[in-house]
Amino acid sequence: MRIKLLVFFIFAVLLSAACVQPSTEQTGATNTAGGAANKPADPNKKVKIGFAMATVKEERWQRDQDAFKAHCVKMNVDCVVTVANNSADRQSNDVENLLTQGIDVLVIAPQDAKQAASMVDKAKAQGVPVISYDRLINSDKLDLYISHQVPVIGRKIAEYALANAPEGNYVMVYGASTDNNAVIMEKEQLAVLKPATDSKKISIVANQFITDWKPEEALKMAENALTQNDDNIKAFVVSNDGMAGGVVAALEKRGLAGKILVTGQDAQKDALQRIAEGKQSMTVYKPIIPLASGAVEAAIKLAKKESLADAKPFTTKVNDKDLTVPAILLEVQVVEKGNLMTTVIKDGFVSYEDVYANVAADQRPPR
Repeated sequence: MRIKLLVFFIFAVLLSAACVQPSTEQTGATNTAGGAANKPADPNKKVKIGFAMATVKEERWQRDQDAFKAHCVKMNVDCVVTVANNSADRQSNDVENLLTQGIDVLVIAPQDAKQAASMVDKAKAQGVPVISYDRLINSDKLDLYISHQVPVIGRKIAEYALANAPEGNYVMVYGASTDNNAVIMEKEQLAVLKPATDSKKISIVANQFITDWKPEEALKMAENALTQNDDNIKAFVVSNDGMAGGVVAALEKRGLAGKILVTGQDAQKDALQRIAEGKQSMTVYKPIIPLASGAVEAAIKLAKKESLADAKPFTTKVNDKDLTVPAILLEVQVVEKGNLMTTVIKDGFVSYEDVYANVAADQRPPR
């Protein structure tokens, strides 16, 4: 009888221990997903970063993805990159999936600035810090906004146009209305042009936000503007190189390429080639490697609960309200035909051969 009681007692102890074990495992899983936000970061745990990208259709976003992954490898951290193919709903699903994979930090290059705010909320609810990459999300809960100086980009584009086409009809080709960068640039460009429009030196005869920054839509818009104004356009103030390509295509159909000023942004290889050929007037060079590297390094600091000493408050208007977030904003540079050699080529951003691929050898500048 005593032996039976002893066996029963041992069995009860083992059963009790087995019941406790799943609770310990569940806690560990919650910590991995970011639920233990108040606990000190484990210095020995390998950081895992989730990067939810809106698109990689344009060359510049392919560069971002490659540079981001490369720096993660260099810094010995794990990263999971998703691409939403310009779908805000798909990006929302991507973020949910990333959060289930135990990421320590979430980086979002948003498709829709407003909708992405709900993604920030979901991450923060799980104790996961969030970085808004290149494009600003409509949320004051961001841990960091890292980008280039978007207001400066808008001003530089408009200043270039005004300096090189001080009078005449202007067409404004903005990016996607769902992208805060496009909205910020519109505001800054119009502010620069206001004295000239007020004095009637220039007239804005057409303006449009282009869905998803699509070159084909920019082409159609340019064709319509040219038709409606009998080709009497002095400048197309275009907010990125992809759309500039669409505008130049419209101009080429009418034999006007190189005769009308066309701006851009991103320093894409095809845009730099158009500049070398004289078909596009300028672009804004935004070094991608410092942006991607800066985002990775900031993510690591956030994962380790370290402060971001380089971040400064950035305030902009969103829906007529001030939005202030910690930000790291990188410098930009205007590139035109005369400084291709001393900017993008000198920096190794693109090669001499690529830039001048469509220019006759005897018309190229010396190396």
